[in-house]
Amino acid sequence: RYIYHGNDGTSMPWNDTAQLNYLKEDVREAVINTILHVANKFDVIRFDAAMTLAKKHYQRLWFPRPGTGGDIPSRTEHSMSREEFQDYFPKEFWREVVDRIHEEEPDTLLLAEAFWMMEGYFVRTLGMHRVYNSAFMNMIKNEDNAKYRQAIKDVLEFNPQILKRYVNFMNNPDEDTAHAQFGADDKYFGTCTMMVTLPGLPMFGHGQVEGYKEKYGMEFKKAYWDEDPDQELIKRHAREIFPLLHKRYLFSEVDNFYLYDFVTPDGHVDENVFAYSNKARGERAIVLYNNKFQDTSGWVKHSSAKVSSSSNSEESKTVTSELADALDLRHDHNYFTIFRDHTNGLEYIRNNSKLHHDGMYVSLGAFKYHVFMDFRQVEDRDNIYSELADFLDGRGVPNINEALQETMLQPVHEASREIFNQSQFKSLFKKPDLKYSEPEKESLLTEVRTNYQNFLSEIEEFTSRNGHEEKVISEISELLQAQLNLDTIKTELSPKCRSALKTIKPVLTESLKNRSIYYSWLFIHPLGKLTGNPDFAEQTRTWIDEFHLGKIISELGRSLGLNQDEQNYLVELVKILSLFQNWPDEIINNETTLYQFAEKMLQNVTVRNFISVNRYKGVLWFNQESFQELLDWLKTIGIVKKIQYLYNTPQTADDDITEIEDTITILRKAMENSDYKVQKLLDTIK
Repeated sequence: RYIYHGNDGTSMPWNDTAQLNYLKEDVREAVINTILHVANKFDVIRFDAAMTLAKKHYQRLWFPRPGTGGDIPSRTEHSMSREEFQDYFPKEFWREVVDRIHEEEPDTLLLAEAFWMMEGYFVRTLGMHRVYNSAFMNMIKNEDNAKYRQAIKDVLEFNPQILKRYVNFMNNPDEDTAHAQFGADDKYFGTCTMMVTLPGLPMFGHGQVEGYKEKYGMEFKKAYWDEDPDQELIKRHAREIFPLLHKRYLFSEVDNFYLYDFVTPDGHVDENVFAYSNKARGERAIVLYNNKFQDTSGWVKHSSAKVSSSSNSEESKTVTSELADALDLRHDHNYFTIFRDHTNGLEYIRNNSKLHHDGMYVSLGAFKYHVFMDFRQVEDRDNIYSELADFLDGRGVPNINEALQETMLQPVHEASREIFNQSQFKSLFKKPDLKYSEPEKESLLTEVRTNYQNFLSEIEEFTSRNGHEEKVISEISELLQAQLNLDTIKTELSPKCRSALKTIKPVLTESLKNRSIYYSWLFIHPLGKLTGNPDFAEQTRTWIDEFHLGKIISELGRSLGLNQDEQNYLVELVKILSLFQNWPDEIINNETTLYQFAEKMLQNVTVRNFISVNRYKGVLWFNQESFQELLDWLKTIGIVKKIQYLYNTPQTADDDITEIEDTITILRKAMENSDYKVQKLLDTIK
């Protein structure tokens, strides 16, 4: 800027003579050769303040036309007519640079800083590969939404390829920080989402992701403010922005890019909403952002005009598209389109014919945004998707396939809620000591049997199985009767048996969480017997997942006041206790050894998660408290299933309960001697 180096090796101050010499062809050639030299060594060259070397601005700054006054007062005396200036500066310097780079260093990307509304000129006329798009930052910040939408439309109608050349950014060293301009909430992330999903090149400023508020000058050697990175801001970038950067191939091109009008129900175009779509490699995406502090809703259907992608400019024509056509959606009422919203993870379903006829209806809160991706089309052969779409009525769900299953399972779930509800639960545990009169017991058992029978009937209807319903109802009735008559057992029992029985009642009376676990297991564990197969426990465990009964159990826990962790604990334990409900008989009848049972249990994924099995330094460890709780519950369900036999075969029941107590004692001692290592636990048991 201050010293001019001549071709002859001499140097002189950067004065008027130097300015004029710059205009001479030999000097321009020397400068271009210097750029080519740099291009030979680097893949990208950034030209700072490149707009100052555009012809009109070079004259405006240094040799203003007579009578214009000049932007720099001291340059007024160096006025030069347009014709005279044209003799000195016949061609645009940057056009020469771009052409030479294209010819001699075609793999070098040229990036220009071109403010003063010169962005379009630099890419359209001068052919610069990339140009900073300050309009994006300023117009979105100031919410000049209609103007920026029009700016995009103008480019689409002139040459859509220009959009690829814009470098969109939210701050740079000459501007305030992104935090100062856009904040750190929805407006920031809505703008950032646009930045990374529009064609072109997204550029993050220094400290933008970390949320730094200090404005860094280009001359800074260090930060002067003592700022810590905003960890929540970084995490939100990781959730919402960074995954989109991995999908840049989907957003960066313009051949399939369309901008849409967002039409409100009263027929007006909401200029505050940016809506556009793109597709690549068989993937599709729709982006919507409401850049205004007000709620809105409307339809996305018709695109703005754009010049078609034709290699011959003389044959190019302006085209429009509708959303469904732009996304290549089948025009068939038997097809539905499923897609996922990247911002919240929810999936949505829409009928293809309605998308073609009406477009897509979307509601947007203030500064809210959606990025719809993962589009897939499904054929509705059995009317199941139609029923699901009607049921959801536009709502999103975590997983459409699971929602579809739940729609099909609705009769089972409605019947299950007659059992797994707060009212039925409280009826069974209405009296803390479980001491009911005979009429109360009979009334309660009748109510439970009726509701449970309806539940079993729906499962049989769904699985096309029947013939074993009464057996399951009979078992539940006997277990309930044994529970309600726990205090009336008159049979002579061994001391160990009596000691074991004393541990049961507190489980059923003292803790709400424990009562909910027992209650849920009581009505879940015999379901597999509806198949009539000996491996009914495995079937029960499978049906818990297939029928989404974990959700029903969790709903019961939530209605009783359990928090989310307690609900998860409840569901996982019911799964384990249902799968291993026959453990006492398998050991008592010598069908398996205690070691084999323990090994099988510790290999189960649900059990391993429950007792927090983890690997550290090559050793598998487990959590003592969780394993102790599991043993207590295995003992509880084992004894509960034997109580009903105390009336009919008291000696056998006494022996079995005593053996259950002894077995759990062995497992507990093995745990205490294991140092909480999985392998040592198994070795100790063995």
